[in-house]
Amino acid sequence: MARGHQKELARQRNDKNGSGNKPTTQKGTNAAALTYQCTVCKTKMGDPKTYKQHFESKHPKSELPAELQDV
Repeated sequence: MARGHQKELARQRNDKNGSGNKPTTQKGTNAAALTYQCTVCKTKMGDPKTYKQHFESKHPKSELPAELQDV
């Protein structure tokens, strides 16, 4: 019974603060962090260093994209 009361108080507090009904999923957060996309296979990666390693190992015959020249 006490937990139900605490839950209701927390719900009211969150509604008052405006942070009550904002569903955040790990999948959505992770997808937002993947900013680089391979020009050949369209695989998404998070940072340019990983992208360059991917490109060199998976697509050795293709020319390195301009965005990876200085990485």
